[in-house]
Amino acid sequence: MSVTVIMVAPMTATVITVYDLGVGRWEPDARGRLGRAAMELYRERGFDSTTVAEIAERAGLTERTFFRYFADKREVLFGGSSELQEFLVSSVVGAPASLPPMEAIAWALSAAATEIFEERREFARERQAIVGANAELRERELIKLATLAAALAGALRERGVSEPAASLAAESGIAVFKIAFERWTSSTGEEQLSEFIRESMDELKVVTAGPMAAASGA
Repeated sequence: MSVTVIMVAPMTATVITVYDLGVGRWEPDARGRLGRAAMELYRERGFDSTTVAEIAERAGLTERTFFRYFADKREVLFGGSSELQEFLVSSVVGAPASLPPMEAIAWALSAAATEIFEERREFARERQAIVGANAELRERELIKLATLAAALAGALRERGVSEPAASLAAESGIAVFKIAFERWTSSTGEEQLSEFIRESMDELKVVTAGPMAAASGA
């Protein structure tokens, strides 16, 4: 059953909102409930031993509702990949023009750390443990990272960076992010992901510049 509710705000135009009140068609925070239920079951039983039916039952919803929000049970862990990619690409493209390629990548990664990851640290830790324990999920993670690297290389090319510099910077940046993310999720301290990214970026500079500096007598 659909009910049309007309809400009139003083001194403004009339706003018409249509709510579908059919049975089973609307569940408060259904996506969040399904996500939390899935993570609980992955921790308790393991990813492979958990079914979509069990996730839906734990959330108090139906399998049909699950598939309305997730293509499969892996998407609970990887569902935000496209949004992350869009954020990183737009951040690289919008980084100050004076920044060299690696610094533009670091700028974007640090922005994502602050805007996306920091408030989800506990989820990130749980997710990292689940992915790390499953070969299929580890492979999916590598594919995701490779896709991010390709997208960042494209963003650098938009900034006028030629090849192979664009791909080298993007691949190196994703390697930095991967290591920083693993350190952040395994840390028991209060360090922020952006700090680990900067430290890892600095370590990369030392590794790549060290032999050259030694050869030149520096």
